[in-house]
Amino acid sequence: MVFQKIIIFNLNTLYQILKELENTLEFKIIEINDDKVLKNEILNTNKYLVISKKKIPGVNKQIVLNFLPTKINELIEKININLLKIKFNYQSKQEINDYIIDLNSKELVKNHKKIKLTEKEVSIIMYLFKKKLPTSISELEKNVWKYQFDIETHTVETHIYRLRKKITKVFNDDYFILSAKNGYEIKS
Repeated sequence: MVFQKIIIFNLNTLYQILKELENTLEFKIIEINDDKVLKNEILNTNKYLVISKKKIPGVNKQIVLNFLPTKINELIEKININLLKIKFNYQSKQEINDYIIDLNSKELVKNHKKIKLTEKEVSIIMYLFKKKLPTSISELEKNVWKYQFDIETHTVETHIYRLRKKITKVFNDDYFILSAKNGYEIKS
C-alpha cells in the first residue's frame, strides 16, 4: 500500500532516475516544477516529502540536496529515514472528539491551547477512549496500573480528579471525562 508521496521539485533528472526505480520503492514519486502547484499539493496531504535543490519556505517535510551529484543508494536511505519519521509523527496523533492527543510529546491540544500530560494520564485517556464504554475503577486499576484485585486505593479517582481539573482549567471543559454509573468514560 503506497500512501507516502515523494515530490521532486525542479529536479527533472532525479525524477527520471527515481521513476525508473519506483516499482522497487515503498513510495509514490511525482514531479512538480511550479511553486503554486507544489503549495496546492502539500495542502491536500500531510504524507509527503519534498526533494529540492534549495530550502522552500513554508515546507516542513523536505530534503535539500545541496551537493549534487549524490549516490542514489544514500539518497534512498535518506528518503526512507525521513518517511519513517513522518510516519511516526503522523501515527502519534490521535483525535478524540475536538481534541488531539500527541502520544510522543504527551500533550492534549484543542484550539491552539495545550496541556502537558503525564504518561499515566495519557494511558487513562487512551484506555477510556478505546473502550468506548463506561469503565470501572477496578478495570482501570487492573489494565492501566496493573494492580491486583481487591486492593483498597483511591489512585484512579485521584488521577482522574487531577486530570479533569487540568482539562477544565485550560480548556474550560467539565465533560471530557464523564462519571458514569459503572465508572468513567469519554463520550465520542
